[in-house]
Amino acid sequence: MADSLTDIDAILNANLDFYRAFNERSVKAMEALWATGAPVLCVHPGWNALAGREPVIQSWRAILANPEAPRVMVHDDRAFLYGDLAIVQCEEELESGHLVATNIFIREDGGWKMIHHQASPLMVRAAEERRRTRPTRH
Repeated sequence: MADSLTDIDAILNANLDFYRAFNERSVKAMEALWATGAPVLCVHPGWNALAGREPVIQSWRAILANPEAPRVMVHDDRAFLYGDLAIVQCEEELESGHLVATNIFIREDGGWKMIHHQASPLMVRAAEERRRTRPTRH
C-alpha cells in the first residue's frame, strides 16, 4: 500500500509539473515531461488530434510562445494507477472558463512521463457559473 501511495504522489507531482511548465512557458520543462520511448497523443481544445512526439512537442512550442496563451489553474486532480500506466483526471480553470482534462502517464526511465493530454470544455461548470452571475429579479 505504501508503494501505491508513493506512486500516486509522484504521478500527481508529474501532473503539477505539466501545469507548472505551461504557466511558466517553459518549452524545456514541457519537452522533459513527455515520453520519448512510447507513442504520445494530444488533443488541445478545438484542435485536431495530434499523434507522435514531434507534432505534440511542436504544438506546445507554439502554445508556449504565444503571449496570449492563458494561465491555467488545476484543481480536483485525481490519479488512478494501473501498473506502469497512470491516468490523472482534473479540472483546468482558465480566465475564459473551465476545462476537464485527462492526462495519461507511463513509467519511463524511473519516472512518470506524459503520453496523452486531452482537455475539453466543461459545459456543466459554465452553466453553473452563468446561473450564479445572473442578476436576481424582485
